[in-house]
Amino acid sequence: MEVNVHLFHTFVFVLLLVLGACSTRHEVQMAPVEVKPIHITIDVNVRVQKDLEDFFGDIDNATHHMK
Repeated sequence: MEVNVHLFHTFVFVLLLVLGACSTRHEVQMAPVEVKPIHITIDVNVRVQKDLEDFFGDIDNATHHMK
């Protein structure tokens, strides 16, 4: 009789252990993403535009002097 009680307790313990191992829990956290403007691109475009105006300005001045 005592063997059956011991076997029953072992069975319940193993069953609880297996059921506890089967349960999973996941927690996902997402941090907010901050998007900032890229000022370097704007500065580069302005610099290129200024260089082109200077280049074509020199050509325009040269054609005005030729006339």
